[in-house]
Formats: sequence, C-alpha cells, structure tokens
Amino acid sequence: MANVMTIDEILDFAIDSEQAAIELYVALAATTRRQAMKAVFEAFAEEERKHKKLLFSVKEGNRVLKPGAEPVVDLKISDYTVGDTPDPDADYQTILLFAMKKEKAAFRLYTNLAAQVDDAGVRDMLLGLAQEEAKHKLYFETEYDEVILRDN
Repeated sequence: MANVMTIDEILDFAIDSEQAAIELYVALAATTRRQAMKAVFEAFAEEERKHKKLLFSVKEGNRVLKPGAEPVVDLKISDYTVGDTPDPDADYQTILLFAMKKEKAAFRLYTNLAAQVDDAGVRDMLLGLAQEEAKHKLYFETEYDEVILRDN
C-alpha cells in the first residue's frame, strides 16, 4: 500500500524543500564571481522565500489560493546533463547545470505532491508552485543556451 501523506505533512515537506532552495541560492550568490548571476541567485532566493511564505499561509488555514499558472515550455536541456552540488570554485557551466537540475527536481516534487492531495485549492497551489519552478528552470536553461552553448 502506498504511503499517503496528510496535507500538513505535504506542506511541511514543501516548506522544508523551499528552505533548502533558499539556502542553496544564497550560497550560490555568495560564491559566484559573476555579478549578474549573483543578482539572479539572490532573486531566486527571494522567489523561494515567497513560495515558503505561501506554503506557511496555507498551512495556517488560508485557503484563498491563486489558480495554477499556464504551463511553461521545457527546453529539456537539463534532461541530458549531469551535475553535482557545485563547490565554491565551480565554473559557470557547472553552476547552471546544477540549478537546472534543482529546479527540475522542485517541479517534480510539487507535481507529485499535488497528485496526493484531494483538496482542490491546495492541489492548485502546488501545481502553481510547480509552474513557478519550471519558470526558474527555463531561466537557467535559457542562460545556458545563450552563454554556454553559443560560446561553443
């Protein structure tokens, strides 16, 4: 029998995942040498803070949720790449590949969590967050395409 999570457990798991993403982007911003990407990583950390705040709000009983966003195009670049957690001396390509994988994992997380929820409002919120993560992934894929692939 499948392990079914309660809505509170799902929200707690998602909140923890957002906190991990915040910490990741703060660390990447602190270690990158590219000023433009430092600002991007800081902006993504702030986006993840907003997601965490939304999840806390829902957990506290606020069920006024925005509907899921329109699907985001997937360039699938990260489907064909492998990247580990970058160290402070990682090159730009490694950082972008890691960020793509992280956002793809977040998209899958929210999609899978949404499939476990009966509450339509919570499901729509989780699917909306999945689309936000897909937008983040698309940003990094586009940056990879424009900077890394065009340079090669």
